[in-house]
Amino acid sequence: LSQGFVAIASPETLRRSTLGQITDGTVNLETSLRAGSKLGGHFVTGHVDGLGCLQESKATASAWEMTFISPAGSSSQWDRQIAPYIVPKGSIAVNGISLTVAECDDDGKWFKVAVIPHSYQETNLHNLKPETLVNIETDILGKYVAKFMRLGGNGYQEEITPEFLAEHGFFGNG
Repeated sequence: LSQGFVAIASPETLRRSTLGQITDGTVNLETSLRAGSKLGGHFVTGHVDGLGCLQESKATASAWEMTFISPAGSSSQWDRQIAPYIVPKGSIAVNGISLTVAECDDDGKWFKVAVIPHSYQETNLHNLKPETLVNIETDILGKYVAKFMRLGGNGYQEEITPEFLAEHGFFGNG
């Protein structure tokens, strides 16, 4: 190969992602954060939580608005692994591209992102057509908070209440 490399994917990766279905060989890759590097941006890890489906993509004056939904026939996977972590202004990665949720419904059944022209052109987002499957990763911090909240009453931690949060410095003085 003059430009590129070969990688081996595990059965788990092929089952959980679109990698086994790619025919053009285009995959988005970003370098990982190096220890000691400045943290800024979104907290995503590069691990796929599940699949989504492009519903609509339209150009605006300054961005591309892209709406994603659960792919047909997989709503239980979406409901369990993706929907609880989709929140307005939260982080989400689509095909490995770290983005901000611009809008979503209360249940996380669909979400919309605004993609700047540079990101749209320099990634495989510009190749997507309606009904194209995409890899979705939700914010890792949201997953940890959800687990922490689930375990809260089981001897791992006190119940998380507004009083608990205030006592531990999570609210300012006005």
